[in-house]
Amino acid sequence: MSDIQQKIEEARAEARAACDITGDVSAECAAAWDVVEELQAEAAHQRQEKPQTSFEKYCDENPEAAECRLYDD
Repeated sequence: MSDIQQKIEEARAEARAACDITGDVSAECAAAWDVVEELQAEAAHQRQEKPQTSFEKYCDENPEAAECRLYDD
């Protein structure tokens, strides 16, 4: 299981516990579920990131190479 998925599961467990203790309509319960939603959004964002191409990696490592130079118009 990836690190972010593990954090989501832990946050869910904490949210359930907070809601059991403070009630389903409490601010603590809502805040705990907000944390879960934030983690899920981050996981979705990480899945959407496209991997770097070999050329992009090359340019990151060699920014002064002629083929990697960017010119302002």
